[in-house]
Amino acid sequence: MTAGRTVSLLAPAKVNLYLRVGARREDGFHDIDTLLQAIGLADRVEVSVEAPAGDDSPVGIAVSGAHLGPPEANLAWRAARAFLSEAAVDARVHIRLEKRIPAGAGLGGGSSDAAAVLRALQSLLPGRLSSVALGRLGATLGSDVPFFLGESPLALACGRGEVLEPLRPLPAADVVVVTPPVHVATAWAYRALDEKRARGGAAPERPDPALPPDDWVLVAALAKNDFEEVVPSAIGEVAASLETLREEGASPALLSGSGGACFGIFPDAAAAERAARTIGERLGWPATATRTLERFGRVRGRGPSGADVLGGPQG
Repeated sequence: MTAGRTVSLLAPAKVNLYLRVGARREDGFHDIDTLLQAIGLADRVEVSVEAPAGDDSPVGIAVSGAHLGPPEANLAWRAARAFLSEAAVDARVHIRLEKRIPAGAGLGGGSSDAAAVLRALQSLLPGRLSSVALGRLGATLGSDVPFFLGESPLALACGRGEVLEPLRPLPAADVVVVTPPVHVATAWAYRALDEKRARGGAAPERPDPALPPDDWVLVAALAKNDFEEVVPSAIGEVAASLETLREEGASPALLSGSGGACFGIFPDAAAAERAARTIGERLGWPATATRTLERFGRVRGRGPSGADVLGGPQG
């Protein structure tokens, strides 16, 4: 055990540049085909490992920036518990989580936090779990966790989202993320889409894989999110976010995941900053200018002396 050492890393959000939803499977999940892109909006995660302390819980967590309910509902906490169990480690883990990604917005914040904790523990407790085992463990926590554990901040995902094909990253692009004050339940979004399609009388075909994009022009041509068939019409704040992004020149402008966060790609940083200010003032809820990532960040550690130590890449 590397007692007395702390590691920290950023847990980035993701957006779906493309999202097709297929029919409901026998296991209750839906086949999807999606293009995932990590962005600069990120939570900050700090993890330390100590010797076990009697009957205390093996995992403690302190969250700032948002109230996320009891620890056992937090994916970062669950990730630490799962790692200790899978690796058969008797230790106490403490997590400090600074939330900047809105919860329940379709931005993957909880999954990214879980992946960050797994990556941190892999650095603090080297050799306990292989990369393959870590990936399998991540998939049990959430469909997006393997993406945040992956090699590239751009990837195609299919199945229920856990089958990944890492892609060569695109040049960084400027993005505005709009987060209306709504929570879109993923289960509701899938059910609403299924019901709408059932009323139309035709079952959806299995999604066709998207072509790996070579540039942002192709991304714009592929851009589609099947949840936009039901979410904007049911939730006015989402519809307003998408409409305003498009009015400000975003191309493309899409719902992320099942929402309610929306995002748009802009030609440069000045245009994105200007649009974020305008949208925030007009709608009255957060609009953040950021960029897409070309690489995941690194695990940064502090040894007992306080000196910085760099670990492996986050992804």
